[in-house]
Amino acid sequence: MPNSENLLRRQIAEQMQETFATALNAVTWALLRKPDRASEENEKMLYAAFASAYHHAETGTTVDHQRAEWLIARVYALLGNGPEALRHAQRCKDLTDKHSDDMADYDRAFAFEALARAHVVAGQPDEAAQYRKLGVEAGKAIADEQSRKVFLDELAYGDWKGIV
Repeated sequence: MPNSENLLRRQIAEQMQETFATALNAVTWALLRKPDRASEENEKMLYAAFASAYHHAETGTTVDHQRAEWLIARVYALLGNGPEALRHAQRCKDLTDKHSDDMADYDRAFAFEALARAHVVAGQPDEAAQYRKLGVEAGKAIADEQSRKVFLDELAYGDWKGIV
């Protein structure tokens, strides 16, 4: 097969990976926001988050990887799985720190938010309060007004179990 055909096949495969990653991310978000999910939908939400992460890993950037870890941490936090929420939130934060030059200012804020939620679910209120405070500070420093609003709205969402 000529090289141009191989190149075209690779490009199509990459476009498909990106399409799948984006679509699965949207499925995850729709289920995250659904108020009365059935247990099957919780399972689907988790699978969609991991599948999105997989497809981003195939063609994405370190930023995509960081955001995928954030999403998985968020799903686990919502499902009440503290150890897994902590594991993925820490991976998100580690990627944020390691690739800080690639990250947007809101990625740093969201990494703190992920750790805060994970610590809430893990029953560690002191750590949760510490990371939430860091998230608020990082959120206030987001330069773009719309991005700052999105972050602060997301930070306000959900049950923080008295952590403010």
